[in-house]
Amino acid sequence: MAYTTLVLNLLALWTVLQCTAILISDRWDVDRLYKEIHDPSKDRIDVECDACALIVDAIQFLARENRTEEEIVTTATFLCEKLKFQDKLVCSGIVPEFRNEVLYVFTSIALGPKEVCGALIGDGCGHYYNPWTQNWTVTFPDKPKPPVKPLSVPNLNGSIIRVLHLSDIHIDLQYTEGLNAACGDPLCCRPPNHPAPPGRPAGHWGDFNCDLPLWTLTSLFEHLVKIKDQFDWLYWTGDLPAHNVWNQTRSEQLEALNTVSRLMEFYLWDKKVYPTLGNHESAPVNSFPPPFITGENSNQWLLNAYQTDFSHWLPSDTASTIKKGGFYSTKLVPGLKLISLNMNYCNTENWWLLINSTDPAGQLQWLINELQESEDAGEKVHIIGHIAPGLGSCMEVWSWNYYRIVNRYEATIVGQFFGHTHNDEFELFYDLNNASRAISIAYMGPSVTPYTSNNPGYRIYELEGQQENSGFQIIDHHVYYLDLNAANNNNNLTWQYEYGAKEAYGLKTLHPQDWSSFVDKIETNDTLFNLFYKYLHRRETITCTGSCKTNMLCLLRSGRSQDTSHCANVTAAHRYYYNNKSC
Repeated sequence: MAYTTLVLNLLALWTVLQCTAILISDRWDVDRLYKEIHDPSKDRIDVECDACALIVDAIQFLARENRTEEEIVTTATFLCEKLKFQDKLVCSGIVPEFRNEVLYVFTSIALGPKEVCGALIGDGCGHYYNPWTQNWTVTFPDKPKPPVKPLSVPNLNGSIIRVLHLSDIHIDLQYTEGLNAACGDPLCCRPPNHPAPPGRPAGHWGDFNCDLPLWTLTSLFEHLVKIKDQFDWLYWTGDLPAHNVWNQTRSEQLEALNTVSRLMEFYLWDKKVYPTLGNHESAPVNSFPPPFITGENSNQWLLNAYQTDFSHWLPSDTASTIKKGGFYSTKLVPGLKLISLNMNYCNTENWWLLINSTDPAGQLQWLINELQESEDAGEKVHIIGHIAPGLGSCMEVWSWNYYRIVNRYEATIVGQFFGHTHNDEFELFYDLNNASRAISIAYMGPSVTPYTSNNPGYRIYELEGQQENSGFQIIDHHVYYLDLNAANNNNNLTWQYEYGAKEAYGLKTLHPQDWSSFVDKIETNDTLFNLFYKYLHRRETITCTGSCKTNMLCLLRSGRSQDTSHCANVTAAHRYYYNNKSC
């Protein structure tokens, strides 16, 4: 009987595959698209848009045909394998992982495939209009912007506050030394990989194609204990779990959260830690439904755990906004406030926002209220988040509203700190009424994970510690890193000093205008640009010329998503692709 049932199930599955393949083939030339996807001469944006439209159309078409969820999942898996987006193992895992979210969202919206892909990938895939996701604006209090005062040169003889910045840890609790580090999957060095080819076994301390082993992260905290007199508190800008996004569970994501928070509590017990949520904290990845999504599809499970794990460091009055939307504010020292944002509410890959992305959870309006309170009180503000607002992976309308907020409160916001790209870089903000005047800078901290092609690193900022002088402005920053090849080859792990910004780049101050002048300088000074790009990855063997350099300069000048007004010879579509090539 069991054998008969198995045969019948296999026959049913084969019938579904054949029927769905015929349905898709009638609507799309899958073979042509396969050839284009794997043809390096084809424009990557066009190919990516066509692939996106095919999958969205298939899901929506089958839903309209009243096909079962199992049939839709089977079809999506078939397309994933047919087009060789990933191998069979990954395709069979990633589709069920996103099943509930995709079916809920794609059947709840009145957007066609090209419109959906325009929202997810950018205008390069097609323009669309949705009153719930476009053309909304935040409201400012009826108070004029204070007169702009020139920033003073920091008082280097005064007290100094030092802030440690850790980002993108991506701990892999299944990392296995000796496994294949070139497996072809989105993440390697973990089961169930095949034996490694000659010369590509996973090293003991990590690999550039893999996430961080637990023992390497432990070594970082053992190192930080030795230098903890060199920083006063810690900004932790998100992304704890590994990149095995095709087979993650909620319990595994919480295990990563608990593991890292316990390590911090054990080793840095006498330091304050201020966290923010990354896009990888959820399961599935990027899934951060706004509060109007309730029940099993909500991510209250994560917000509650996030609040509980960090109650050791955060005051109780932060609990309500954390549980509402994963954001909070708190006082650091007299005269300086921290605002932690949930940047997943601007994430273009957070598909829940296709339903309604109008200021999710009211976070930006809340931000304005917090900044106005600080302006009225004469205090300064630091902002932390995960996805930097100028990246193409931040929704354009959200990003442009944020840019307006930074412009309005430029005298109050004295520091912005993000992660996500895994690179040591930054974004500049300019005056909306004077495009040549830089008003703010968003620092993106280096990643602790080596994934992909980066040496692990972290940064320490120096702030002027007296409000009455120049208001907690950043004086300098220093980057430390781990030479992963040397550690693996010599079995001698050393976290070492890499550079200080002022000395390495010849900066008088770290004011936004000085950074703007620096970007102008590296446009023509290849030696200085190559030094910057070496530090960006914490490696010497990676180069950037031609369109790579053009896109890089555009990124540095653009604190606003899809904005190329400060760029030369670069389109919004190509800049988007550059910003979203990984992570």
